[in-house]
Amino acid sequence: MQRINKNVVLALLTLTSSVFLLFQLYYYKYYLSPKNGPAFSRVKGSQSGQDNTRWHVVKKFLGLVSSHNVPVYLIDPLVLGLINKDIKQLRSSSDGSSPECKYFCAPRDFTTFALLDKTWKHETGLFRSAEKMGFQWLKIQNKDPRLEGMDDLSGIEIPLHYIFRLASHAIHVVVFYERSGNYLWHGQLRLKQHMDRKFVPFRKLHFGRYPGAYGKLVLLPVSIDELKVQIPKNPSQFLEEMSHARFLECRYREARAFFQLYPDDTSLDAVEFRKKAKALLHLAALTLNNLGVRFWLSSGTCLGWYRQCNIIPYSKDVDLGIFIKDYKSDIIPAFWKAGLPLKHKFGKVEDSLELSFQGEGDVKLDIFFFYEEDDHIWNGGTQAKSGKKFKYLFPKFTLCWTEFVELKVHVPCETLQYIEANYGKDWKEPVKTWDWKSSPPNVQYNGMWPVDEWDDVIQVY
Repeated sequence: MQRINKNVVLALLTLTSSVFLLFQLYYYKYYLSPKNGPAFSRVKGSQSGQDNTRWHVVKKFLGLVSSHNVPVYLIDPLVLGLINKDIKQLRSSSDGSSPECKYFCAPRDFTTFALLDKTWKHETGLFRSAEKMGFQWLKIQNKDPRLEGMDDLSGIEIPLHYIFRLASHAIHVVVFYERSGNYLWHGQLRLKQHMDRKFVPFRKLHFGRYPGAYGKLVLLPVSIDELKVQIPKNPSQFLEEMSHARFLECRYREARAFFQLYPDDTSLDAVEFRKKAKALLHLAALTLNNLGVRFWLSSGTCLGWYRQCNIIPYSKDVDLGIFIKDYKSDIIPAFWKAGLPLKHKFGKVEDSLELSFQGEGDVKLDIFFFYEEDDHIWNGGTQAKSGKKFKYLFPKFTLCWTEFVELKVHVPCETLQYIEANYGKDWKEPVKTWDWKSSPPNVQYNGMWPVDEWDDVIQVY
């Protein structure tokens, strides 16, 4: 048998090892490196290889969802902000051609899309295809809040967020649901214990820190950076909604506990009052929304939402709050046109304004106007027969959305502080005898209206 030359064998082994090492370096650099992402050809107008990664990941994702008929639309606030500046040009342009990659080539960790739940239900095939394309994915789900009021169904979970990751970029898909108040809702992004908290930089995601509520959207197809996407038809309006979209769910568990201690009034009178109060609240919301006047549930109506997820049957009225800066002179004519005549008007725009409108039967609508000071917010009250003024002090608060009697409506985000200011620490206990001049812990005597102003500041109809 012919002897093998050791030097030849050594040279062959060295060459093979070198080739394998070079292949490993190439594979890591162009396919696995989180810094550079996969090796993609350059897109028109891009500035560097790193810029290409995001564009190609978005392109692959759009191809993936298109092949599975998943109608996603773009809600990424940073991209929409850029699009909004060019919206007229994009609407008039057929292909969105541009000499540079303007929207999807800026290096970012993620891009955000949305999906309306009822438009797609077949996720298994999508995930398999995603894995074949190199995507890793994560599904976040939680209890369906629409069923929380039903004890036997409250454990059902629904998908709230999907995240697809490829190389150094992630696609965040926010799932929107239609709620009975004729609006869109998305849930909070809460990771369960077994989930990888390093999958993406979750703290940086634009959606999911809180649940959110939005008006229904009209979508506009556009072509940007040679990619066809759908966007909200009015990007600036969507971005404005996003800045004030935080949603608070009704506290169903606490409401059930309340009714165990204090059984609900189901008498015919209580049922009839709640029916009239609900109709009055819906009509008031429609009227104020048409005027563009922001309002929230206040006083006993807010307490009913927070404590028992319903209208308090012995309250006898509906209470709303409006910041005085949002006051409009056509509020009274608009309510009159809606069939709600003015019952009384106390105070004036500069001081302690309060309006009351007559609803069906003996149900009335009270609107309190709130004035902002350096360290607190207050609304006023007037005693018609004496001209005495009162002031109700509240800690400063912001506004969140909620759903109440099938209506999307604002409440103070800091609800507990708001209610405790108005009703004290014992707000959980029903109180059927209430004196608006002395019962609230936050009430203060605020002097007298001058007699010569009574005709203007004390008007009763």
